[in-house]
Amino acid sequence: MSKKKFLFTSESVTEGHPDKVCDQVSDSVLDAVLTQDERGRVACETYVTMGLLIIGGEITTTAYVDIHKLCRDLLKDIGYTHPKYGFDYHTCAILNAIHTQSPDIAMGVDSGGAGDQGMMMGYACRETPQLMPLPIMLSHQLCHKLADVRKKNILKYLGPDGKAQVTVEYNGDKPGRVTSVVVATQHTEEVVDKKTDLMSDDARREIIEKIAKPVLKDHITKDTKFYINQTGKFLIGGPQSDTGMTGRKIVVDTYGGSIAHGGGAFSGKDPTKVDRSAAYMCRYVAKNLVAAGIADRLMIQLAYVIGKAEPLSIMVDTYGTGRVADDKIVNIIEDHFELTPHGIIAELDLRNSDGKRFRKTAAYGHFGREEEGFTWEKTDKAKDLKKYVK
Repeated sequence: MSKKKFLFTSESVTEGHPDKVCDQVSDSVLDAVLTQDERGRVACETYVTMGLLIIGGEITTTAYVDIHKLCRDLLKDIGYTHPKYGFDYHTCAILNAIHTQSPDIAMGVDSGGAGDQGMMMGYACRETPQLMPLPIMLSHQLCHKLADVRKKNILKYLGPDGKAQVTVEYNGDKPGRVTSVVVATQHTEEVVDKKTDLMSDDARREIIEKIAKPVLKDHITKDTKFYINQTGKFLIGGPQSDTGMTGRKIVVDTYGGSIAHGGGAFSGKDPTKVDRSAAYMCRYVAKNLVAAGIADRLMIQLAYVIGKAEPLSIMVDTYGTGRVADDKIVNIIEDHFELTPHGIIAELDLRNSDGKRFRKTAAYGHFGREEEGFTWEKTDKAKDLKKYVK
């Protein structure tokens, strides 16, 4: 293992970011379908721009979903409740362009095969209690805190749109101090300094004191640099300033760039789509293996072809931290984990929705959140897997 020092950065975005608005709409549609029809097929895409939200894709289901009400309720919950935020749930236009799934795709999936070709990645490491990389976890926590203080009216001038970015110094495989913190958050006119026409220094300090420091705690030092709304101000945000689309924040959704990404997005896809379900299984496998002590860091890749149930390949990389050879770990995975679409769906209970289960995944990351009840975060197989550690 290298002892070299280096800096690594990960980014997250708030639930009001236009891309995340779209992810949440798509996953809310999925929740609504699965709540009524657990075998519904959903591939839902959303696009948002100034004053307009468009939903499209392929859905085959016996369920009825009031798309307009679903979207307006979601936008209200996120916080787009007034024109001053650049988007208003009362007045935005909503277009529905959904149609049924292609019978050519259904033919391969109905027989138990994968819903698409592609490769999926999973990862776990010992950097945090969640067995996730530290930079992405801190970035998610900053964005979640931005939303929390806004919704509780602690900082009344914040808008729904925002981003955070955290840079961590590593010494070999060990994360250390946070060297820089970037926060870009939408705000209203009340914190714009009339002399400079920029966000006031008091507001910047308040964001550092009430958001950054409570989240980052001992990870920051006297040398940590903070960049708060570095352009000067962030009055125009949300869909007014930037279009959003489902599936554009795939690195935010996963491991913050710590490993390669298979390429497929998650939101708006039912569990027959291995882009989503197999990526969840990869995380479940990696987390259980690391929790069992088989490795301190572990990445797994699975690959599928549409219509075939078994994966085409399984690859494991422990980055030299394995206590079992990588090729032996592949055998362990084959013996202890069900990797067909039907097996994954059953193991992780992916047809079950409480009405908001998949929407919860669509902001602040799909991984590292066991408190949300995400079944792929369980470590229930770790005890049995410890027998392989010598």
